Amino acid sequence: MDLAISLNKTESLDAVLDDFSEGYFSLSNENRKKLLLVLAKEYDLNRNQVRELLKQYLGLELQSGNEGEASNVDDGSVLFSAFYRIEKNLRQALKPTYDVLFERFNNHTGGLKFLSILRADILSFLEHENIVSLRALEYFLKEKLSTWLSPAALELHQITWDDSASLLEKIVAYEAVHPINNLLDLKRRLGIGRRCFGYLHTSIPGEPLIFIEVALLKNVARTIQEVLWDDPSIPEPEATCALFYSISSTQPGLAGINLGKFLIKRVITLVKRDMPQVSTFATLSPIPGYMQWLLSKLASQSVLAKGDNMEQPAGGSGSTFQENLLEPDEERKLMNSAPETCAGKNGMEVMLNLLTSTNYEWTSSAELLSALKPPLMRLCARYLLQEKKGGKALDSVANFHLQNGSMVERLSWMADRSEKGLRQSGGIMVNYMYRVEHIEEYAQSYFSTGHIHASSDVRLYTMPQKEHEATAD
Repeated sequence: MDLAISLNKTESLDAVLDDFSEGYFSLSNENRKKLLLVLAKEYDLNRNQVRELLKQYLGLELQSGNEGEASNVDDGSVLFSAFYRIEKNLRQALKPTYDVLFERFNNHTGGLKFLSILRADILSFLEHENIVSLRALEYFLKEKLSTWLSPAALELHQITWDDSASLLEKIVAYEAVHPINNLLDLKRRLGIGRRCFGYLHTSIPGEPLIFIEVALLKNVARTIQEVLWDDPSIPEPEATCALFYSISSTQPGLAGINLGKFLIKRVITLVKRDMPQVSTFATLSPIPGYMQWLLSKLASQSVLAKGDNMEQPAGGSGSTFQENLLEPDEERKLMNSAPETCAGKNGMEVMLNLLTSTNYEWTSSAELLSALKPPLMRLCARYLLQEKKGGKALDSVANFHLQNGSMVERLSWMADRSEKGLRQSGGIMVNYMYRVEHIEEYAQSYFSTGHIHASSDVRLYTMPQKEHEATAD
């Protein structure tokens, strides 16, 4: 590793980089972590040099203490030459030594792939232990990768059935949203009425960094069944909607680098050019964090209720942390329809028991589906529009599409009945709409204020019951 950083003979550099990457792959996870810690600590920036340069910079005094007069000093003066020289040296000193290693690998055959694997390892280690020096190394490498993977460096490629077997195998292996079951399934996703686009980079040939699957439809689909299994596809000239139903990244080491933003915009431009009749661009997206959030809420409320029952004197008020997640009508309906196996003291307890029951038995009962639909849809709208982390949407997929300039258009009940869909979101899916004329505006308002644009239908779910009924009337 030291040789890969310090070597000046360029003719020997490729062999050294190959030796280093091969040696790294031969290490156990524990030894990889030790090596990365050495890289992060011993090849960091020279802080003594930075401190000395800062002293020099702060020690420089303008010829006049008046800032207004100082701005009139000739740019060619000795004083300004000193400022520019120290600023140049500071910029160089603030680069850690490991920057040399990253730059050399970026210019080395297969180097970008290696750096992606290196960052994936760092992220994995940081999940278990937050080490400051390793966090700084990860952040620096992320910034470098973001620069190297700008849209200008990426090739948009339409993936078809005629592509190489190895590329198609990677599509099957990396599909992360709706698994591809067999070759017929793959052929359908690449056939008439369907499109698949991926971003390729010359340093990682034959392997898309990210790919998106598109269905050409007459209307925005409500369920994933319509997209994956309904036959036949409509004739393409009749399509007016391009539906993005799956976006998958293939490189764990590129996590947090928003290649999808550029990909969606490029695909919209390409589809509009090739199919002018297509005017609607939307997604049919999972809500991966909804059930985890809701079950946690229900469980905590159940614990608080039990604690209050034990500790509160008669007539006393409940905990300030207690919250009834259900409207009165929802409470009554759940209590009346609950089977004995899922009975509870209140509606929230019944709801928790139903949603955590084995094999999702509630999905087979029309009565239970009817009782669960209103609260699950209403709370899902709340989760997407109001539950935030750091001022942005709590749900990862929601945050991705909102920061790309979309709006929350529609929620669909029982849109994904797969085990994964029921486990993640109770079968609910969401349509995000990309209104071409508003993409930049929506992205900017979300970035600057966290404002989430949503249709009136979705916002209606979050209104108090009385306002909701008045609006409906």
